[in-house]
Amino acid sequence: MLFLQQITDGVATGAIYASIGLALVLIFRSTGIANFAQGEMAMFSTFVAWQLIAWGLPVPVAALVAVAFAFVVGAATERFVVRPAEGGSHLNTVILTFGLYLVFNEFAALIWHSTPLSFPTLAPERVWSVGGWRMTSSMVVMVGALVVESLAVYLLLRRTTLGLWMRASAANPESSALVGIDVKRMLMLGWGLAGVFGAIAGILIAPRVFLEPNMMSGILLYAFAAVILGGLDSVLGAVVGGVLIGVIENLVGTYVTVIGPDLKVVVPLVVIVLVLMLRPAGLFGAVERVRV
Repeated sequence: MLFLQQITDGVATGAIYASIGLALVLIFRSTGIANFAQGEMAMFSTFVAWQLIAWGLPVPVAALVAVAFAFVVGAATERFVVRPAEGGSHLNTVILTFGLYLVFNEFAALIWHSTPLSFPTLAPERVWSVGGWRMTSSMVVMVGALVVESLAVYLLLRRTTLGLWMRASAANPESSALVGIDVKRMLMLGWGLAGVFGAIAGILIAPRVFLEPNMMSGILLYAFAAVILGGLDSVLGAVVGGVLIGVIENLVGTYVTVIGPDLKVVVPLVVIVLVLMLRPAGLFGAVERVRV
């Protein structure tokens, strides 16, 4: 029963990693950038939700407003910060996203300080138990949110004209512009949607880890491990990778006594190293072939 409980908890936590992973994949597919500021952007939007709740808004309404805020911030970041740096070296973009990480982190600390805050759950907490196994309503919400997000991304990219434009803009921006697609707007949309997924993850995980400026740093590491395991350019890979990382983390922390719960943060680091050594494209990523 303990084994089943650890898998259940791992799937719920992995859903958060997968949600952040979806945001990372959307940005990487549209711009080729690994956004190291994604976690801090999510954290900042979660603080916005907390502030709205403190001002008296119902929790679901505050969450919706914060998600809309995250979309605007993501789109604005692409337009006014990332776009002017286009054409530079890859190192410049890496430094740029690290700079954004520091900006969001410091602004959050300046506005709300660094004292951990409690964050309410979206729905009243309920517990269902059978024997030694238990399931909570927050776990159901986490997994349900991931299912909805994954389905929404699939339908958007595969079943809509807008999704076709986004995929075309990412694959071949020059040709897309020639046939009339507004590539710049598609990139803004990709960053905006990434902001939405990040905010959802932050709002769902905040009740479990407390709200403070560094709350997403560790989660971002797990999310990167998830997308590297699944494939940086694969939506399915982000979902599968996130769930696998969540389950592996829990099982290792429980059954590998040398590591235990306190050192299980090494799990994503080991996964990243092993995947990069054995299969750099990840489980579902496209393998790049170069003709000699």
